[in-house]
Amino acid sequence: MSAQSIPVLTLTRALTGTVIAASFVTVAGAQAGADVNALGVVRTAGVSGDKVAIDVLGTAIVLSGAAVTAGASLKSDAAGKAIDWATSGAKLAIALEAATAADQPIEVFLIPNAV
Repeated sequence: MSAQSIPVLTLTRALTGTVIAASFVTVAGAQAGADVNALGVVRTAGVSGDKVAIDVLGTAIVLSGAAVTAGASLKSDAAGKAIDWATSGAKLAIALEAATAADQPIEVFLIPNAV
């Protein structure tokens, strides 16, 4: 469980809904859902209208949605948390460390996607 990250590009965006900290968010500023593409990882929790920092390139800290394998490609679950990519959904990041259960902060390498 990591507490470090090395963001290369961080954007400030206004949220369009409630989001939890350290989760994937969409380009529209909403909590990412299962399998969807995302702009990046939000650093702090917020509600509609809040301006928040979103890490979009480099490494970021994201919460796991289940056990995560180090080195695995990751996607978003329904709550915007990182889970292992298996066969479908947008690949959003690569796990730089493992998680043994849900809600553990892990460092990931963000994969740029066309959104």
